[in-house]
Amino acid sequence: MHGTRQLPGTFRAALLERYRNVRQASQDIAAPLSAEDQQVQSMEDASPTKWHLAHVSWFFETFILSPFADDYVLFDPAFNYLFNSYYEAVGPRHARPRRGILTRPALSRVMEYRSHVDRGMAAFIESASEEKLAEAHARIELGLNHEQQHQELVLMDIKHMFSCNPLRPAYSETRQETGAQAASPDWTAIPGGTYRIGHEGVGFAFDNEEPRHDVLLQPFRIATRRFTNREYMAFIEDGGYRHSEFWHMDGWGAVNREGWQAPLYWARRDADWRVFTLSGEHDIDPDLPVCHVSYYEASAYADWAGKRLPLETEWEAAATVTEQATGGANSTPVIGAAGGVWEWTDSPYTAYPRFETPPGAIGEYNGKFMVNQMVLRGGSFASPPGHVRHTYRNFFYPHQRWAFSGIRLADND
Repeated sequence: MHGTRQLPGTFRAALLERYRNVRQASQDIAAPLSAEDQQVQSMEDASPTKWHLAHVSWFFETFILSPFADDYVLFDPAFNYLFNSYYEAVGPRHARPRRGILTRPALSRVMEYRSHVDRGMAAFIESASEEKLAEAHARIELGLNHEQQHQELVLMDIKHMFSCNPLRPAYSETRQETGAQAASPDWTAIPGGTYRIGHEGVGFAFDNEEPRHDVLLQPFRIATRRFTNREYMAFIEDGGYRHSEFWHMDGWGAVNREGWQAPLYWARRDADWRVFTLSGEHDIDPDLPVCHVSYYEASAYADWAGKRLPLETEWEAAATVTEQATGGANSTPVIGAAGGVWEWTDSPYTAYPRFETPPGAIGEYNGKFMVNQMVLRGGSFASPPGHVRHTYRNFFYPHQRWAFSGIRLADND
């Protein structure tokens, strides 16, 4: 035992159980995959599953075990180079576009690495002094939420990898991606005024969700549901991908450069649209939310429809404003945070007022990416528990389509 003062055993037990559950969830996601499946990198934006499993272990080793656990021994010093993602302060790293060539270490060695880190983390949580564990607790929570982010990324990357395989294999025969939407969208008016935006300070949040601050919004209307495949098909059939007037200039360039004619994973089979999913290729269900569209496509669809994408502050305000049920009881948010697809907003990913980058390498987690990307809100079917909240800020580059991203529209009131 290190030190004399100890946190209650129930705290330690609960933290260790949460740690083990999150770690097991990653391995459960990888379980249907062969070693060959876990080796492939299908594009520069994606990573092999094997690399994901190693990288999240590297995070715990680098940011918790090495600085806080006095008796921890590195599993393999070379892994710091192989599995560092983008932390310049930690040192040089293997280039992201070339992660797929890392046939060594083998998957079995990566799983040994995970077990080594897990033993170290269990020993630290169970026996560290109260002071050490309290000091490390915020980083442990960050590490757990970081691994959960990668769980969704793994599913995104697996889907893209299998879509490139001419056999069109299924990751899971039963995996459901999204749920059906209402027949027609309703529009709810949100009054103008001052709204409090950002995390309230209770429970975990990433640094980019803070600090909480006031924003002044003009009155607006927002759709109470996401837009569907059927509605997006109408945009396609009306020549949406052939009319430049609906598109941002960079978006129109992407349409012509990449040959976009429909969302990612859609394909014409004779006269019908088909879509590739985690459960294989199927006829498109017209009532499901459209998915795998870029910001450029979402924005073009909004312009074609005579609407616009919501600002992220409008989205968050609508997720907190409630409509009163009969008698004023059981009020519910105008829009729910949970959903089958992330929703593009018309807001660039930038820092909130008075945001301060945390010191050290941990400060590279979010702050360095606050340029040239767009914010998505809500969550997807693949978002782990705790990652669907009204303050969560996801972000991708405007041309990217392999995320589980869809469309909700807004309008001026």
